[in-house]
Amino acid sequence: MSAVSVSTHVRIFDTTLRDGEQSPGASLNSAEKMEIAVALAALGVDVIEAGFPAASPDDLAAVKRIAQEVGKPDGPIICGLARCVRGDIEKAWEAVQYAAKPRIHTFLSSSDIHLKYQMNMTREEALERAREMVRFARSLCPDIEFSPMDAGRSDWAYVSQMCAIAIEEGATTLNIPDTVGYMTPDEYGKLIAYLIENTPGGKDPAIFWSCHCHDDLGMATANTLAGLHAGARQAEVTINGIGERAGNTSLEEVVMALNTRSGFYGLETAIDTKQLTRISRMVANYTGMVVQPNKAIVGANAFSHEAGIHQDGQLKHQSTYEIMRPESVGVSESRLVLGKHSGRHAFKVRLRDLGFELSEDELRRAFERFKEVADKKKHITDADLQAILSDQLQGPVEVFKLRGMQVTCGQIGMPTATIKLEGPDGKEYIEAAIGTGPVDACYSAIDKIIKAPSRLLEFSVRAITEGIDALGEVTVRICSLDGEYQTYGGHGADPDIVVASAKAYLSALNRLLVATGGAGVTPEGESATIRMTGD
Repeated sequence: MSAVSVSTHVRIFDTTLRDGEQSPGASLNSAEKMEIAVALAALGVDVIEAGFPAASPDDLAAVKRIAQEVGKPDGPIICGLARCVRGDIEKAWEAVQYAAKPRIHTFLSSSDIHLKYQMNMTREEALERAREMVRFARSLCPDIEFSPMDAGRSDWAYVSQMCAIAIEEGATTLNIPDTVGYMTPDEYGKLIAYLIENTPGGKDPAIFWSCHCHDDLGMATANTLAGLHAGARQAEVTINGIGERAGNTSLEEVVMALNTRSGFYGLETAIDTKQLTRISRMVANYTGMVVQPNKAIVGANAFSHEAGIHQDGQLKHQSTYEIMRPESVGVSESRLVLGKHSGRHAFKVRLRDLGFELSEDELRRAFERFKEVADKKKHITDADLQAILSDQLQGPVEVFKLRGMQVTCGQIGMPTATIKLEGPDGKEYIEAAIGTGPVDACYSAIDKIIKAPSRLLEFSVRAITEGIDALGEVTVRICSLDGEYQTYGGHGADPDIVVASAKAYLSALNRLLVATGGAGVTPEGESATIRMTGD
């Protein structure tokens, strides 16, 4: 742990393995818990709440193993949760006692709602229970944390009274849970300030006030930061914000808020922020809880920019649209996502990165083609760009240009295609044809317009990228039948694979026409083109 001032250091208390695991469907086995605990220790957390030992024999064994193997003298405090019940506290101590720095975290409800409907206890009975159990826990372990559960909906004076009793009996960390995510930042900050000011012993430098907030109203991180700003010096958090219902306060959000806004908060942590992305992915993989793309700090889009204005600013100076460097959280670099909102600047830079140096006219035409594809496809990948550029740069001068096509196919009726081409004379030619499949029908219609003796030798189709909106790439090879049997290749790319097929065939025929000088059009008569049947 790095040496930092007590007055400015915020303890990061990670409860991913306890409260985080309580997320529906997020159960972890012992081996997974162990690996996450090792990663948390390397991350630099001050406290690992390793589990609820009384919950099950497996949980007890997992907490015990973490205490033995991760709870080293230079490592984090290893904490076990326990209700204010003697058996729970004994199980917690049984598990954490092997750590160099063990902690028992015991809790009891303080809200009238919980005391009446869940605990069936009076306020006085709850105070006596808290006194008795904190005293018992302290007789076993030197480090005790106490939580008045549902403090956010409790009478503040009563919470202060319960915390004072816990301090009297030896608790040195007082955690104030907004258990159901009910409070607002202004309220929670005022609650922390009130408790520090009005709780006997609450101002003692040896006493740590802690924030534990849930995200039911989407304010967990804001509430925690408000509590820290009001004087709390421990934040109870989880990786990716996982936890009961809508989740807990997110570790990465609190840490990076304190880091990025250090001038405002004047607080610091011992977290190695460059490991945040790695551990986020580990927890997501083990729990099966996918991180939403727009999640702050660790979401896939956290350092991605698609809008042209944003991309232009990013390319000129990083600080225009990013308040932190991606490298600071373990992301290699910002990502300019090319889509329909992207501008020419980002498009040109990405092509240059891929090795394409275009003239202004080539760039203009490539950008127009890019926009056409982007209107049909959410994200344009590097492979898509390469296909678009290959389609444009590898093709010859267009003798015939595809101006429109319509295809019908399926189990009922014959596959039929209508093709509109613009000829070298500037006129438009429209023909329709049937075939054994949609591609065969397209090629037959093209043959009716372009009279170029040839044979289709090869037809290859592939999806360039993953997903149902993938760009399709078609490559064809034809040979001329004019006596020399020269071969010509054609390439086409489009989200519609039939359109890509037509482009590829037309590209190959254009190459043949340029090479042979046979650019004539004879709509009447039989086609001289010979093709293989079928698609």
